[in-house]
Amino acid sequence: MARFTPIPSPPQSDIQPWLSFTLTAMKENIELLAGLRGEKDGASTAVLKSAVTIRAVPTQKMTRVSAQGAGITVSGASVPTLSDYVTVVRDLQSLAQDVANLRSTVETLISQLRG
Repeated sequence: MARFTPIPSPPQSDIQPWLSFTLTAMKENIELLAGLRGEKDGASTAVLKSAVTIRAVPTQKMTRVSAQGAGITVSGASVPTLSDYVTVVRDLQSLAQDVANLRSTVETLISQLRG
């Protein structure tokens, strides 16, 4: 968790007005980014590295389609061989799991970024 030290208000006397306005604006902007100004929706609060705790995306299992497209002709219709059909089903199951893992990771990341 990040720790921020409060910034003292700039002096209002014995300082040129433009400098006081500039320092005040900088102080307010930094407090908004740090989440110290009590902003109700927190829309201006910066996302800190410590807020993102998601682990690395699981290793992708499917890197290529291993089915060969092998088929035979039965009664004039081309059909895949059983072994090629089984290979395609396994590839699709692996791909579906990879997509589910990636989606879960992205949803978690979005949730952490929104706070």
